Amino acid sequence: MRNAFIDELTQLAERDERIHLLTADLGFTVVERFADRHPKRFLNVGVAEQNMLGIAAGMAQEGCVPFCYSIATFAAMRGYEQLRNGGILHRLPVRVVGIGGGYAYGHAGPTHFALEDLAIMRAQPGMSVLAPADPAQARAALRESMECPGPVYFRVGKGGNPALPGLDGRFAWNRPEVVREGEDLLFVTTGDMAFEAITAAEALAAQGIDCAVAVLAHLPNRGGSELLELLSRFRAAVSVEEGYVGGLGSLVALAIAEAGLPCKLSARAIDASLEARSGSRAWMQARAGLDSTALAAVARKLVESLS
Repeated sequence: MRNAFIDELTQLAERDERIHLLTADLGFTVVERFADRHPKRFLNVGVAEQNMLGIAAGMAQEGCVPFCYSIATFAAMRGYEQLRNGGILHRLPVRVVGIGGGYAYGHAGPTHFALEDLAIMRAQPGMSVLAPADPAQARAALRESMECPGPVYFRVGKGGNPALPGLDGRFAWNRPEVVREGEDLLFVTTGDMAFEAITAAEALAAQGIDCAVAVLAHLPNRGGSELLELLSRFRAAVSVEEGYVGGLGSLVALAIAEAGLPCKLSARAIDASLEARSGSRAWMQARAGLDSTALAAVARKLVESLS
């Protein structure tokens, strides 16, 4: 996904001279295509994410649209105060690109796990938070966000992200994209966790449980009318995110509660605190109960509780 994102950004920069790319000494083998094509609009600030966000605010104040690229945990947290007091406070078009959310950097250990990023970015009302599910949607989200006047946070897959069946690159602000129809339960997911949700839904179909799957790539501060309309069609829903529950799960729960919808929710997220463990992304997801097998079990129990 990150390759598709940088490729799209490089193409957009051909037509839009406002676009600049900044990196905190990360992303090599990915960012070169932009750096080689637009060397005067590429800046490596070194291992200094806080400075990168400060520089980006200054550039945006002067009419640029700077994209700040780093591993998601560093992009989201190291420069958070600078982003809050710069891009967010002054409503500037600063773009933060966080690569590899959740356990994508599993073998690198807990310092590289981006578990808080969606929650802390969504906490800022002036921030647009985008977590596309596959490369085509990442391209579409990037294009649609270019004229957004305020700051944007992108959670972009680290790599090995195939096309999501049924999505076809669709993206719109506030709109959940239904990629699988069903009647018994709704999976609402974001980012590349959509693959686990679809796999769980297919396993449940073999057991006679018909589940819909919707991808919400834009995580606003509060849910919009299209999310409410979708949730109103189901008696039960499971939100699925690879991070702490303050991201998608809180958004869906707030939407259900404020609208008084008769929809029972199970918010599946990472509940355990950080610990000194590392492993493959699949192993870490399984430990957190976020693989398709665990999701299917949660959904089946939820449906059975309604009968």
